[in-house]
Amino acid sequence: MTLPRFELDNMKHHRPIRSFVKREGRMTRAQSQALEKLLPVYGVPDKTPVDFDRLFDRTAPRYLEIGFGMGTSLLVMAENHPENDYLGIEVHRPGVGKTLIELHQKALGNLKIINHDAIEILNGSIPEESLDGVYVFFPDPWQKKKHHKRRMVQDNFIHQIHRILKPGGVFHLATDWEDYAHHIMDVMTRSDGFTNTTGKRKYASRGDRPETKYERRGRRLGHVVRDLVFNKV
Repeated sequence: MTLPRFELDNMKHHRPIRSFVKREGRMTRAQSQALEKLLPVYGVPDKTPVDFDRLFDRTAPRYLEIGFGMGTSLLVMAENHPENDYLGIEVHRPGVGKTLIELHQKALGNLKIINHDAIEILNGSIPEESLDGVYVFFPDPWQKKKHHKRRMVQDNFIHQIHRILKPGGVFHLATDWEDYAHHIMDVMTRSDGFTNTTGKRKYASRGDRPETKYERRGRRLGHVVRDLVFNKV
């Protein structure tokens, strides 16, 4: 595919649960330009059912990262595994802009982006049993007890993940908040649609999950990262 010429300035420099964003933060000029010029190239319309064969012009293993933040893990996985296709969903526009810039620079043909609320996309746009794996790395823990109902990982969310995964598909989560790790483990343990790859109520190793800047910062602060890996049964 021939990409449009694109020069970025300063390249150096109780309601239904949603994938909430507390505050978007400042968007750089380059990120804003990326959303305008690159999202039409690498993006997927948010209200359209995803046809993966048509989207990537091939049939390959397919993986989804929900809430990819600044795109670190997603970009590394797509670059390291050209044999796989990746779809990332993120509502945070500065993160989407930054990811689009790097995606364009690396010219990755196996990665597409949806800039929209993940819950709405899961409910309507991802076909049943279409994915080999789903990743949720460091979702917002909503630390205050009164906000726990806003946490993305809830029973209905897990039902949607089960729907879109192929049999045997992988669901890999990671968090550095102990309370949220326990919450996720509780939700997954009571689901009869998944099995824990390391044994009942046991945490997994990081495996080949890319380490992020956020994760390194958390470790310096004494946060313990817990990975949870499940297979669809």
